[in-house]
Amino acid sequence: MNVAATVILLTLSNCFMTLAWYGHLRFKGAPLGIAILASWGIALVEYSLQVPANRLSYGELSGYQLKIIQESITLIVFIGFATLYLGESFQPRYLLSFALIGAAAAVAFYR
Repeated sequence: MNVAATVILLTLSNCFMTLAWYGHLRFKGAPLGIAILASWGIALVEYSLQVPANRLSYGELSGYQLKIIQESITLIVFIGFATLYLGESFQPRYLLSFALIGAAAAVAFYR
């Protein structure tokens, strides 16, 4: 139960963090200071979701496993973001790259 809640919270936090890190790329005309302040405001929401997510499952999962889950979610969220928000095309080489990262994640959870 805690792991499922953690995955949901980490997914939501990654949506906000991806927006904070890359959302300003569509607004290159905006002053850099404004982009930084807006990103920090969005990141505050991200941290408000990420910190409880990790605390919820730590002990049931190791710190390493939590980080691997978070990074895997980040890639999935970023694929949607780059495609839908930034309008970038998804290349087959990216699929292979993400599959290799996914294989690495699977190794971390193998017992």
